[in-house]
Amino acid sequence: MVIHSSEFVISAVGPKQYPEGTQPEIALAGRSNVGKSSLINRMVNRKNLARTSAKPGKTQTLNFYHINRAFYFVDLPGYGFAQVPKSVKDKWAKFIEQYLAQREQLKAVLQLVDLRHPPTKEDMQMFDWLGHFGIPRIVVTTKADKISRGHWAKHQKVIREALNVPKEVPMVLFSAETGQGREELWSLLEPYLQTGE
Repeated sequence: MVIHSSEFVISAVGPKQYPEGTQPEIALAGRSNVGKSSLINRMVNRKNLARTSAKPGKTQTLNFYHINRAFYFVDLPGYGFAQVPKSVKDKWAKFIEQYLAQREQLKAVLQLVDLRHPPTKEDMQMFDWLGHFGIPRIVVTTKADKISRGHWAKHQKVIREALNVPKEVPMVLFSAETGQGREELWSLLEPYLQTGE
């Protein structure tokens, strides 16, 4: 995938704020510090398109990024241990669920899981929920550079078994630092980007 343009468009909390049109959207879901912003930046070869933060829970809206004026990456608020009140988390859950269940332009979800750790209860719930609604899923195991190459397969096996990932659901080893997995991920995403305006 050759990236000609990438721009942040809007932070949305409801359907009235979503971009208009029928261009495909790829959403990113995962824990608060799993590296969603870093993945977006690496995928489009830009350092600061998506703002990364040392403080988990910084993303509190659906952030739409327009790529090549042809499709969108949609960064969802992180789940897990974000330091925010329960009332805020409940509000997030509502608009995330509404987006995932009802948005026709949504073509697939990248579910990011930290390669170093077994999936959390929230990771499992999200994976099952996406499967229940029949939303195409790609599991992306992030931070591969933090683990020696010889241990990658073992850690991926733990994640695959914990999430009970079906054979047909791809799993991509990814590092925002080194670019590991970038080309593989683009090749998996391309079929979902063929539709739209």
